[in-house]
Amino acid sequence: MFLGKVIGSVWSTQKEEGMENLKLLVVQPIDWNDKEGGRTVIAADRIGAGFGEKVIVSTGTSARIIFQNKVVPIDAAIVGIVDSFEVTQET
Repeated sequence: MFLGKVIGSVWSTQKEEGMENLKLLVVQPIDWNDKEGGRTVIAADRIGAGFGEKVIVSTGTSARIIFQNKVVPIDAAIVGIVDSFEVTQET
């Protein structure tokens, strides 16, 4: 999993079977200081994340199993919208 920020949407009128009615968002991975931390990904969103929100993204098999009995050709899924977080660093 990684922390990311929603920076855009993807619209597609033609999708593979199993992806009907599935919202796709562009997510920029970020670090704990809100700095970009990797390549952007397109993630499936079933929980209603919006532009500018911080989200938790699951990838790989973990992203696919949330669809239970459906075979869905995705590699990333938004699994949480972040309300806040705290990171403590020891000095």
